[in-house]
Amino acid sequence: MRPITIGLIREGKTPPDKRVPLTPKKCTEAEARFPDLRIVAQESPIRCFSDDEYRAAGIAVRPDVADCDILMGVKEVPVAQLIPNKTYLFFSHTVKKQPANRELLRQVLAKNITLIDYELLTNENGERIVAFGRWAGIVGAYNGLLTYGRKHGLYELKPAYECVDMEDMQEEFFKVKKLPPIKMVVTGSGRVAQGAVEVLNLMGIRRVSVYDYLYLDFNEPVYTQLRSSDYNRRRDGRVWDTPDFHRNPQEYESTFRNFLPVTNLLIACAYWHPAAPRLFEEADTCRAHFRIDTIADVTCDVDGSIPVTKRSSTIQEPAFDYNCQTGELEPAYSRPGNLTIMAVDNLPCELPRNASRDFGRQLLDNVLPHLIHEGTDAVIERATIARNGQLTERYQYLQDYVA
Repeated sequence: MRPITIGLIREGKTPPDKRVPLTPKKCTEAEARFPDLRIVAQESPIRCFSDDEYRAAGIAVRPDVADCDILMGVKEVPVAQLIPNKTYLFFSHTVKKQPANRELLRQVLAKNITLIDYELLTNENGERIVAFGRWAGIVGAYNGLLTYGRKHGLYELKPAYECVDMEDMQEEFFKVKKLPPIKMVVTGSGRVAQGAVEVLNLMGIRRVSVYDYLYLDFNEPVYTQLRSSDYNRRRDGRVWDTPDFHRNPQEYESTFRNFLPVTNLLIACAYWHPAAPRLFEEADTCRAHFRIDTIADVTCDVDGSIPVTKRSSTIQEPAFDYNCQTGELEPAYSRPGNLTIMAVDNLPCELPRNASRDFGRQLLDNVLPHLIHEGTDAVIERATIARNGQLTERYQYLQDYVA
């Protein structure tokens, strides 16, 4: 049997992404586990793992990987770089009909490409099996505390992207001992929120119950973690029902106003559906009871659950201010009464080596066995948007988007 070849493509999107789907060690582990598999890396000056690290692990590195059966990247592939009749795996950001990637999907169909999207790889319960979410939460919580420290002149944390890896970043954690007894909220209970909580725990910040958070005072910084039932309720007053909330978010309203008078730093990690209630309204930010002065919007839905997230920010310039008097955005830390927002939309890129190791592990354990499997496979089938120049049955709803 002819071996299957996977080519790790050079990231072509700008600004370039340093993450990789498979690290050098994961490549050698994959080849050992699947004897019919060969992996080749395309030369790249920007990857967080250098070409020499791949070569040292015994992985071939070449200028061109066009002869490989399967091509793997991380971010969207620029249209001009798509190779006809290939199978690609990357995050395409097309299934919500994102305008920026309409032409990408058109060209995928025109060039007879099979497109498998990481975001759509799920188990039979519909849960995602590969994701960078945990690292968004880890870097997001860190950036939230970095922003709070800068805003109040308490300490200067080294930006995550300047750290070699998570271990290097942890060397900075002692600085947050200078925090006054503030209260922090983490919203959500998924991968992203778990990453944020991981950082707060490692920093030695005490976790308290929702009740104690709302009604007690502390002489140290504390945080609480909120599930959707802690800050939403049914409009008709009937009992909370989580599956129903996910099915019919429009039937619910926010009760997050209970947290506004006692919260200093909000770390927003909850998935948000456009039909779901927002946490608060823009008008609330000018009211006397609104105590929050720093928001780390880790989910970074522009005009989403956090109405003051009017744009995303960059790794180099992670924060901006919102002036509640004018409703306008201003430079970060520009005046004391402003609300400061951190809304970086590609947080895992700040710790690319850690994020890539984690992602590669999930890919190796949860995806490669299905991908290398002969014939059709349900896991791969569910994540395949296009094949043979056509949208697959599951993604027919994108027909008008590409038309």
